[in-house]
Amino acid sequence: QVQLVESGGGLVQAGGSLRLSCAASGTFLRINAMGWYRQAPGKQRELVAGITNSGSTNYADSVKGRFTISRDNARNTVYLQMNSLKPEDTAVYYCHTDEILFAYGRGYDYWGQGTQVTVSS
Repeated sequence: QVQLVESGGGLVQAGGSLRLSCAASGTFLRINAMGWYRQAPGKQRELVAGITNSGSTNYADSVKGRFTISRDNARNTVYLQMNSLKPEDTAVYYCHTDEILFAYGRGYDYWGQGTQVTVSS
């Protein structure tokens, strides 16, 4: 059983910063690519940022230059540093990994429970 647990969400004024964390717990050998998604009310879930096991990153155009994704493989944790936040960044943010390697095989498509980020104007 693997769990992804997010933390760090909250309420912040426009222009402020937040740092999200997502820790994976369970027994496994390796987590491959990880990412942060978000879903605002009435909108589809969208990819915010992704990072491979080797550290290559990609970002949605809307957050480039403001958000930074990083990971600590020793702690099985991925982070999202969010700066210069805007009201349109308000959403539930979800941690995701598409593949986990176990001793007995692979598992796919794991999601965290989500953490609310609210940016006031």
